[in-house]
Amino acid sequence: MPLCLSAGSIVAVVAVNAFTLAWTHSIEKTRWEEDWRLEGQQLRVVAARIVGSGAGMEAPAGAVLRDGTWHYRPVLPPLPQVLLSHSPHAGSYELCVDGDCQPIAHYLAGLPRVATLLLSACATQAAGRTQAADAAGASR
Repeated sequence: MPLCLSAGSIVAVVAVNAFTLAWTHSIEKTRWEEDWRLEGQQLRVVAARIVGSGAGMEAPAGAVLRDGTWHYRPVLPPLPQVLLSHSPHAGSYELCVDGDCQPIAHYLAGLPRVATLLLSACATQAAGRTQAADAAGASR
């Protein structure tokens, strides 16, 4: 099942089973990454990494420091969707597929300066509506 990205009426479909969501902390300016997997109609975070710590970015108990990066496994149940805030006051989220990271705006043409982003597993009928977005992602 592909991944659906949306912000209001703007929708894109990305043909993936797994992806990494990455961003830079707006205060500490350090990178944070989460590896996600689609499981049916759910999203499951399977691993995470924080480069450094501070201002709300402390590595959780059990995290392992390797080459300057804290690695850990978040303890969250599968989620039906993930909501993100898109704003000029913080760095953009990146969606990484097979090691290729692109700003979320790369997938959502016309993304407003301030928006709520929704990530979810696509329903079969949604995949047919937005094949053009899938083709745009493949041309990167």
